[in-house]
Amino acid sequence: MSTTKNSINRLTIKGFKSIQKLDRLHLDRLNVLIGANGVGKSNFVSYFRMLGEMVELRLQNWTANQGSADRIVSFGVKETKEVESFIEFGLNGYKFELEPTVDGGFSISDEQLFFDGPYYGKKWIPLGSGHKEAKLKEKFKSSAKGGEADYCYSSIASWKIFHFHDTSDTAGVKRMGALQDNEYLRPDASNLAAYLYRLSEDAPDVYDQILKTIRLAIPFFDEFVLKPRKLKTEEEQIRLLWKQKDSDYSLWPSQLSDGSIRFICLVTALLQPDPPSTIIIDEPELGLHPYAITLLGSLLRSAATRMQVIVSTQSVPLVNEFEIEDLIIVEREDGGTVFKRLDEDEFSTWLEDYSVGELWEKNVLGGRPRK
Repeated sequence: MSTTKNSINRLTIKGFKSIQKLDRLHLDRLNVLIGANGVGKSNFVSYFRMLGEMVELRLQNWTANQGSADRIVSFGVKETKEVESFIEFGLNGYKFELEPTVDGGFSISDEQLFFDGPYYGKKWIPLGSGHKEAKLKEKFKSSAKGGEADYCYSSIASWKIFHFHDTSDTAGVKRMGALQDNEYLRPDASNLAAYLYRLSEDAPDVYDQILKTIRLAIPFFDEFVLKPRKLKTEEEQIRLLWKQKDSDYSLWPSQLSDGSIRFICLVTALLQPDPPSTIIIDEPELGLHPYAITLLGSLLRSAATRMQVIVSTQSVPLVNEFEIEDLIIVEREDGGTVFKRLDEDEFSTWLEDYSVGELWEKNVLGGRPRK
């Protein structure tokens, strides 16, 4: 299954948190990271958080929120002198090196664009060195549309991380929000009500499919009640209200379980009509009951036909929904995180008697806790 032109083909990371050396990991349309607690799956997701902040000129702020560069480089600045990375997507690539500074931040010691076209051959475009924030966006703004900078920035900006872990009473998904904040689904689904309202108006077929899928996992759910409310300031706001079957009473989002809210967010993200080129979700199974996890597996497989999907999981039932070739085994070796893809043919005899999840549980595939 080949990737789309904006999605990631190969990924190299060196010196980032527990990822000491990851050399040209192949990423397909569907990528399921499995491994024990603490092996580094979340650090893989964290890398993409850093990359997203970096291209939007927020590297120093992100680094400060992490504590300092010393907490980001593998085993601290005394052991690791820099973070290196090269991302390959389509015919293009983006390479950078980050050196820790005495004030706890990073200096970008190298930043380059890469192009390997059929007529021009391999081409490196240096963006300079010694700067505090990435130059990619600046190059994008000053370059011609369709050029290397345009393609690289647009591709990276289209890779989105979704995290729906916060379902507390103060979570954005449960509060009133601005109606006009509906162009895209935010990473924490804080604008879910506004986004669903827009889909109900502009993409009713997609909206109906979202409702039907939610009802499969939450049988008592009937529909959303999405009614904009105009304030004295003329601003329109909206809240995620809903109805259960055989009732006209509007219920609040707090009257849904945390798992139900997370499932609604996941369904919306995976069925959105104009999806990101790559979607990244850390442990999407949290709080879901077994049947919802089965549905989630189907949704992820279907979504991978429209976008590149990267998820991390510790759920055996969710792993059962995939093929061995979809899996990336994540383990610790010599203190660092390693990532391995498997050849399904090597497990053909095992698969006659066991599911993929059972093979993982028995540690036939790897990725389980070691003594």
